[in-house]
Amino acid sequence: MPHRLPPLAALRAFEAAARLGRMTAAADELSVSPGAISRQVRQLEDHLGLPLFDGSKARPTLTAAARTLQPVLTTAFQQIADTVRALGDAHQGPLDVACFSTFTVKWLIPRLFDFHAQHPGIEVRLRTTDTGTDAAREGCDLLITAEEATGTPRDAATALPLFAERLGPVLSPALAARAGVLRTPADLARQPLLHTRARRSAWATWAAAAGADWPEAAAAAGPVYEHYYFTLEAAVRGLGIAMAPWHLVVDDVQAGRLLAPFGFAASGYDYLALRRTGAAHPRLDVFSAWLVAQACAMPSPLSAQP
Repeated sequence: MPHRLPPLAALRAFEAAARLGRMTAAADELSVSPGAISRQVRQLEDHLGLPLFDGSKARPTLTAAARTLQPVLTTAFQQIADTVRALGDAHQGPLDVACFSTFTVKWLIPRLFDFHAQHPGIEVRLRTTDTGTDAAREGCDLLITAEEATGTPRDAATALPLFAERLGPVLSPALAARAGVLRTPADLARQPLLHTRARRSAWATWAAAAGADWPEAAAAAGPVYEHYYFTLEAAVRGLGIAMAPWHLVVDDVQAGRLLAPFGFAASGYDYLALRRTGAAHPRLDVFSAWLVAQACAMPSPLSAQP
């Protein structure tokens, strides 16, 4: 006779608790109480005749048996979810698209009206991620992200190249009027500089790419904002000069809300869209084609002018 498997609910509860590291986090993910998770884990331990967690309830640790079982269950549940979703979502239901938060606000949402106008029957649901590298693991149909440019082509069926990132300093017309003529990077360094916490090296990256002589002390000067969107809004309001990717400020530059006196230089990163693999997905094909067309239609940035 085949070996009797443990109850599916017990396996699901253990996988979530082991992957997330806390019973409470597993309870939140599965929409049950922490007590229910604990009971399901104990049921699985009784079935296996093995302990799966050591340590205290506040700081549980995985046993050797748990470390063997968890990745197998995680892969299996992901494969089940992908297959069920591919079968049910190929021709109906919303598209889930994940990308950086500032990319969502400054680039994708301003263009999304065009997609809705062309394809009113396809709903696009947006979510944000800062670390995603795989659409399936993010639980989405399409993941828009940036990767260091390597020159090695990706699988054309799952990775869609969008554009190379280019960086450049931007400031408001009001601040430019107060600052006077900006001829060299040294002139910039004497002005208030804005930084983003997740990308403190952006000024140095631009200087190296543009061949500019950049004072090291300037890298530490000026306020630091938690998100790129905050940094760009501060620049629009005249609080300082921001180092910004072209795709995030193209609309502001074209509208005259920001100036780019030194143009933009390649940062060494490429933006691409990673598709969820699986069965045929006509709606995802439509959105992917539209996204690539929007990237191609984006105006070319000014060249660096150090």
